[in-house]
Amino acid sequence: MDIGEWLEAGAIAHRSSADSKRQALAVIADLAAKRFNLKSGEVLDALLDRESRGSTGVGHGVALPHAVLPGLDGLRAVFMRLETPVAFDAVDDQPVDLLFALFAPEGAGTEHLRALARVSRRLRQGELRQQLRQARSADAIRALLAVTPASSAA
Repeated sequence: MDIGEWLEAGAIAHRSSADSKRQALAVIADLAAKRFNLKSGEVLDALLDRESRGSTGVGHGVALPHAVLPGLDGLRAVFMRLETPVAFDAVDDQPVDLLFALFAPEGAGTEHLRALARVSRRLRQGELRQQLRQARSADAIRALLAVTPASSAA
């Protein structure tokens, strides 16, 4: 499975506003609830519970909030680009404007961890982050994220 399979165009908010980390997570929870037929409060609680164990702000303006949610049939994702970055307690103390939220069904185990690693690797690419910040539509963002990078192996 790849990012394009987890992330539908309808699960991308490319021009969002939030005044805080909690509000950004609430916007993600609302979008996930609508797209995946879940309860917004339960999604937000799961995201906040995960954040209470350590920030998912990974640096360079990127956060990877994630949660395990009952009721999902597979990995699902939501992407949000904030118009104005918010403080997120990121590892580099920089505010966050790109949030890729990954949701896994109960029992996903290592599949969830592998998916997080894949997204993290992709979003470490400075050129990709720049392109995501300049993308003008949800479809453009999805196209950027869904591309499988060519292997550097010979």
